[in-house]
Amino acid sequence: MLEDAIAWIVIGGIAGWLAGLIVEGYGFGLIGNIVIGIIGAALAGLVTPLLGLSIETKLGNIIGATLGAVLLLLLIGAARRR
Repeated sequence: MLEDAIAWIVIGGIAGWLAGLIVEGYGFGLIGNIVIGIIGAALAGLVTPLLGLSIETKLGNIIGATLGAVLLLLLIGAARRR
């Protein structure tokens, strides 16, 4: 259980860092993007089974979490502009 939580945090951190590189201008700095990545990982973990997708490898988890974090950064950026 603890190992799963640590893996989730590490994958979320990588995803947040990657999302910050992909979505320039809407980042929250390194720590903020890591938090966004962890939330994006949770979002991906909830949404991918609903879509019938299975991301069971570490790389698949990183890709899913990065996509979730990018989506989250884009949504936050759109909300900031309004």
